[in-house]
Amino acid sequence: MKKTVVQNINVGVDVGKDCLDIHIRPFDEYFKVTNDKKGIAEAIKRLKTFTLQRVTIEATGRYEMAFITACSKANIPFSVVNPVHVKRFAGAIGRKAKTDKLDAALIAHFSEVIQPSLSTLKPDSMQKMADVVARRNQLLEMQTREKNRLQIMPKSVQPSIKAILTVLKKQIQQMDDELAQLIQHCPEYKAKSDLVQSMPGIGKVSAAALISYLPELGLMNSKQVAALVGVAPMNKESGRYKGKQVTQGGRHQVRTVLFMAMMSAMQCNAKFKIVYERLVTAGKPKKVAIIACVRKMVVILNSMVRDGVMWEEKTV
Repeated sequence: MKKTVVQNINVGVDVGKDCLDIHIRPFDEYFKVTNDKKGIAEAIKRLKTFTLQRVTIEATGRYEMAFITACSKANIPFSVVNPVHVKRFAGAIGRKAKTDKLDAALIAHFSEVIQPSLSTLKPDSMQKMADVVARRNQLLEMQTREKNRLQIMPKSVQPSIKAILTVLKKQIQQMDDELAQLIQHCPEYKAKSDLVQSMPGIGKVSAAALISYLPELGLMNSKQVAALVGVAPMNKESGRYKGKQVTQGGRHQVRTVLFMAMMSAMQCNAKFKIVYERLVTAGKPKKVAIIACVRKMVVILNSMVRDGVMWEEKTV
């Protein structure tokens, strides 16, 4: 089939559990397929008749994975974007109506105007590691909820809760063992894991999260890596108004893991504890002080991986 050659063709895909709504801009062409092997194959076949700038799809967590994997195999350029950015774009252009069809058109418009950078698939082992870390976090959340229920439910139902907690504990251990095997079987991952774990406060799970969710660690400068994680302070100024600096955006998976790592680091890492206490004494809110410490942690980890050096107290 002959390809349609037009400059700057952008595709927006609104992804759902069961269906994919697809809009091709500037042709204003729309079609819908099922979000399964057959439907995705049909979508790829139609998209390959165009010379595409990019296919843009929102990150949903899991529902977009089969489609972007198919795009990668078909050499179709794609960009996985933060839904918040698309929502802000909708607000900027005054779009209020919301249907799956309109959302696909909005994403295509966003793709054409903003031109988000192209995405790439992670290596299989890295993707699997990210999946295991994500599943481990889900199990921890379930464990916390069950522990809370144990405190408030009557004794008559506590055996059921304790049984669930036993299962969750075994599953979490299984995830930990799987992460250890994935890192152990790849020399590159093992070397990076050993480096970052030399910093007090960074454990095996934190190391795995850094490897899988932040593969750029060690390849950027301090400002870039802090912004990528979402712990770089951003100015809010307009005319005479000067607001407080805030942190926003970034990769929440990494930020969440490092936030928890910092809670541990402040107990066993004297340098971070000193920084935290100094900021709190200066009047900074505790959460702001912790984020500042996380930013310092990210910058130091980045330099450690870049230079291939282990943690030293004088590093801070």
